[in-house]
Amino acid sequence: MTNALPVELDPAVIEQLGQELDEIYDSTIADLGERDERYIRRLIRTQRSLALGSRIVMLAGAAVRPKGVLGRKTGQAGRRVGAALLGLGTAGLGLAKILENMEIGHNVMHGQWDWMNDPQINSSTWDWDSASTAEAWKHSHNYIHHTFTNIRGKDRDLGYEIMRIDPHQPWHPVYLLQPFYHVLLMAFFEWGVAVHDLDFDAIRSGEKSKEQIRRELKGILGKAKSQIVKDYLAWPLISALANVAVEAGVGAMQERRSRSSRWSRRRGNRGQRIAKRALGAGLDTFRSAAKANFTANIVRNFWSNAIIFCGHFPDQTYSFSQEETQDESRGAFYVRQLVGAANIEGSPLFHVASGNLGYQVEHHLFPDMPSTRYAEIAPKVKDICERYGLPYNSGPFGRQWTMVQRTILRLAFPGGKPRPKPGPYGGEGPSRAKANGGARTTEQPRVSL
Repeated sequence: MTNALPVELDPAVIEQLGQELDEIYDSTIADLGERDERYIRRLIRTQRSLALGSRIVMLAGAAVRPKGVLGRKTGQAGRRVGAALLGLGTAGLGLAKILENMEIGHNVMHGQWDWMNDPQINSSTWDWDSASTAEAWKHSHNYIHHTFTNIRGKDRDLGYEIMRIDPHQPWHPVYLLQPFYHVLLMAFFEWGVAVHDLDFDAIRSGEKSKEQIRRELKGILGKAKSQIVKDYLAWPLISALANVAVEAGVGAMQERRSRSSRWSRRRGNRGQRIAKRALGAGLDTFRSAAKANFTANIVRNFWSNAIIFCGHFPDQTYSFSQEETQDESRGAFYVRQLVGAANIEGSPLFHVASGNLGYQVEHHLFPDMPSTRYAEIAPKVKDICERYGLPYNSGPFGRQWTMVQRTILRLAFPGGKPRPKPGPYGGEGPSRAKANGGARTTEQPRVSL
């Protein structure tokens, strides 16, 4: 990352740019209404139905096992059907968790839907299916990150304090391990973010009082407990009890049907065998449900990590020193947000699954604007970039992700220098790829933000 923008902008021009962006924001917020409200309510219902339906499918998959279902042997066919149902249910639950975290939880807690004045769909009351407490995340993300975006030494999300993702960051031998512990961060991203929200720098420097530290630790431990109980005890137990009841009921019916036979009368321990089989089925179901929940959480964590890293750390994005952002005007704030983020190109379904953070540029400009409107305002933002000679950072998911991984690997070692940045946005024509993704070959004038 470097601070040499493609053009030199006069302060008056920067303020004019800011006014244009303010107009986009104001006109969009004024237009919010029934279709926006209908969208978020329908999405929440869909997500909750998907989560519940997926758990039911997972229960069915755990029940259809080689030992038999409904008293009948299933063998290899049962194993295949059970595995398919478990896989389908796990995938559905993973998608439900992605929707809850990305398009619902993240955006509701940004205040994007506060205008509805709904007491539940509100940033002051919403809590999400994640290890982070709402209070800690809103301070760390909404305030720190979105206020000081890509300002080195102030934006704690710039590498999450454990990774070197900007060559301006001093190198330390521990970074040699970052390609390895980044894999762990991807798998357990929600827990990494929760710990990150505690802000250990503030704790070490004494900025946080002991009472605040105790309160935040109590909050994160309480949230961790609720997440573990929900995913690895409560839901698996519910699934297990349901399967125990089914197995016991089927066994009892079989017992009544064969009660008059001489063979059945000689088998006085029939009830014990029914109970043993039912309990065994319940234990199998508990294990299967817990494993499926774990897998769904891992899927959600990998996805959210990929979307967030691709929106912040590809080669295209700029970072800034604290001196460059002193006495920053509103227009300069907009410029920093615009060039400090990168979009991810994809289908409408991709954007819903990413919480519309594929429009990371628009999100950083207007974090409290409903995410469904980012696609609508994107052409207006591109037009501003083209007229003012600024880059509009964007690229397909594969390219953005590859650049991020290359950066993590290269900067694990000493040295490194900023990658070439895109030139001014060139519109949607044939020159677009070169203007938006190509490298500048000459040094451009610097602009003070």
